[in-house]
Amino acid sequence: MTCRIVAFGGGKGLAASLRALRTLDADVTAVVTVADDGGSSGRLRATRPLVPPGDLRKALIALSDADVALRAMFGHRFAGTDELAGHAVGNLVLAGFMETMADPVAALDAAAVLLSVRGRVLPMSTAPLDIEADVEVDGDVRVVKGQHHVAVCDGTVREVRLVPPRPQACPEVIEAVAAADWLVFGPGSWYTSVIPHLLVPELRSAIEISAARRIVVLNLSDENETAGLSLAGHLAALRNYAPKLSVDVVLADTGATGEPTAVARAAQSLGARLLLAGVAESPLAARHDPVALAAALTTVIRQDEVG
Repeated sequence: MTCRIVAFGGGKGLAASLRALRTLDADVTAVVTVADDGGSSGRLRATRPLVPPGDLRKALIALSDADVALRAMFGHRFAGTDELAGHAVGNLVLAGFMETMADPVAALDAAAVLLSVRGRVLPMSTAPLDIEADVEVDGDVRVVKGQHHVAVCDGTVREVRLVPPRPQACPEVIEAVAAADWLVFGPGSWYTSVIPHLLVPELRSAIEISAARRIVVLNLSDENETAGLSLAGHLAALRNYAPKLSVDVVLADTGATGEPTAVARAAQSLGARLLLAGVAESPLAARHDPVALAAALTTVIRQDEVG
């Protein structure tokens, strides 16, 4: 029986996870955050009431079996200084599907057919959301609004939340979680791509009660929004936003842990074991190697299957 995997995230981090997962003998569903308000997605959101297409586009490309030229065209950004400049072709295609179909899930399914996607890409919610955070800078706490601004802000993120605060989860996502064998969180921007899934009440509840096994893939380097946050702190943040969350495996790169004992203890606090593996492209790289990550994930899943 084919293993059913649901991967949560957004942007480049989720794409890296999907490029690895697509090589497994598995039925993969990508669940993507819908709070992006920067770049092309932000410009489209400002003029049309649609879920931001940028991270959804990246997920579709990561799972695509289409020829190289079509995948490259879907990711191509227009050059120049006119109104098209900076827009990705795939973002405009998705915006067109969403406008004509009036249903983001149907639009994504149609785009998946166009791109010969191996798996399914779903939005976390079918309505666009916003992110805001309480950020401490030099002892003062201020509210930073917008996913892009939170992602690049200086200071320490003390709390992150969605606007509106209790959005509806995409029904198809809830169904996928209920049927999953494995749930995969990360890598990716922790406060703006990973944790937002735990801020949707119905989705958080579905994740917590799911019979699926759970794996957390930790990042390779700091980002602005997590500057100074240890890898153990990343795991503590998950527990903070989902106190009932249990995890089976935490996967970290052998060269990124800093203090493996602290990370192992943080993993144990979630009920997980820590697995160290060389999953970076190189010792100094900040990108996961899809082949190495796939090998590590395959090891985890096969060990579980044999008991």
